[in-house]
Amino acid sequence: MSVIGVLTAGGDCPGLNAVIRGIVVRAHENHDAEVVGIMNGWEGLMDGDVKLLGPRDVSDILAKGGTVLGTSRKDPYVHGDGYASIAKTIKRNDIDTLIVIGGDGTLRTALRLSEDGAKVVGVPKTIDNDINGTDFTFGFNTAVQIVTDAIDRLTTTAEAHNRVILVEVMGRTKGWIATYGGIAGGAQAVLIPEVPYDLDEVTALIRRRHRRGKNYSVVVVAEGVEPPQKVEHQKDIFGFDRLGGVAYQLAPVIERLTGYETRVTVLGHLQRGGTPSAFDRVLATRLGTKAADLAAEGQHGTMVAMRGADIVAVPLAEGCAEIRGVDQPLYDVAQTFFG
Repeated sequence: MSVIGVLTAGGDCPGLNAVIRGIVVRAHENHDAEVVGIMNGWEGLMDGDVKLLGPRDVSDILAKGGTVLGTSRKDPYVHGDGYASIAKTIKRNDIDTLIVIGGDGTLRTALRLSEDGAKVVGVPKTIDNDINGTDFTFGFNTAVQIVTDAIDRLTTTAEAHNRVILVEVMGRTKGWIATYGGIAGGAQAVLIPEVPYDLDEVTALIRRRHRRGKNYSVVVVAEGVEPPQKVEHQKDIFGFDRLGGVAYQLAPVIERLTGYETRVTVLGHLQRGGTPSAFDRVLATRLGTKAADLAAEGQHGTMVAMRGADIVAVPLAEGCAEIRGVDQPLYDVAQTFFG
């Protein structure tokens, strides 16, 4: 009987448990394979913290947010000796294939392990939707719906008080959530890292809108846009910049340039917590079952991906080739409704 190991690493994301469920049930029912769940991401693989998972263990996790396996930002190449730091756990548990569920950083680590001899299958995970090689990642749909609901609510209070409201959303380097959320919520402007902005133009747009009788505006801001003044970001314990709060730097400038009261709402971790949407449950389930198939068939060094309506295998290297940004035609759609 073959053994499949599965881990979740990096930030949490709605739909992780649906992927785990898909892997476990498919492996047992279709491939007569055992699944070893690795606790707390790469940390558990380095420390040997694992447990067997059967269909009964995952029968009630489909709708749960977070991940029943836990996660961490530890990395075997940063905090260990690379492949050597996980080899003992793989050997002790007779793991034939390791399924790694994670974002760009996690998948890059998975690719390095694959190049060093590990048998790996990747599952792209991020609410940011910025993984190369796949049309959509699970968790993105849920995050956009949360942003859209927030914009709907904030629009009514902005209108009631004749205010400008800045809605800050996640997006360290790419603005998929901001763009989709801005379009769906009817925002008056969307600022994303891929497109340089001019505050004079943004505020002129707001003033024109108010002159036409619309005495409120909602502006969506991705957390990774350049602040009006350079700042030194604090680092977390793993060396990543702590982002968040750029809207608070933009608000007083916009208020000064427009003369309109400007408030800020930062959605933060609300966007990646809680139960996944129906779309994300289905997508995550399809990705998980396909990953189990690839593992059982020995198609290593691959990543599952959504291409159109299909779930396919692509080279893991393709998924790690670049961070995928918002394409200009999509942003042009958002710009159509600015003002």
